[in-house]
Amino acid sequence: MTINIVQPPGSPAPAGHYSPAIEHGGTVYVSGQLGRGPGLTDAQAGDIRVQTRRALASIEAILQAAGTDLANVLKMNVYISDIDLWPACNEQYAQILGSHRPARAIIPTGALHYGALVEIDAIAALRHP
Repeated sequence: MTINIVQPPGSPAPAGHYSPAIEHGGTVYVSGQLGRGPGLTDAQAGDIRVQTRRALASIEAILQAAGTDLANVLKMNVYISDIDLWPACNEQYAQILGSHRPARAIIPTGALHYGALVEIDAIAALRHP
């Protein structure tokens, strides 16, 4: 089976030694997506709600580039800098995913890269015709 790198059109190449996602055997493995990127002030980065939406939007764009979507997510890992932020993060997560409830792990981490409050990775199935 072929291993395919998924790079959404128009998005910059990762700065590190990784791919935004890998597709293999009908499964898409999405790298961790931060809720905040480099160069953003705290005000621009927003609170945990904004950052959760941003991370999930990045995952959605990557999944779409792979030929699937959030409805086909099998599992997500949510890395959160402070567990006290969890209720607000979970609220946004539930709003975006709606009735779809993939398997999930919540991992309190302490500080994340660029001062992000949340990072989310995902595993999804490809859509089948």
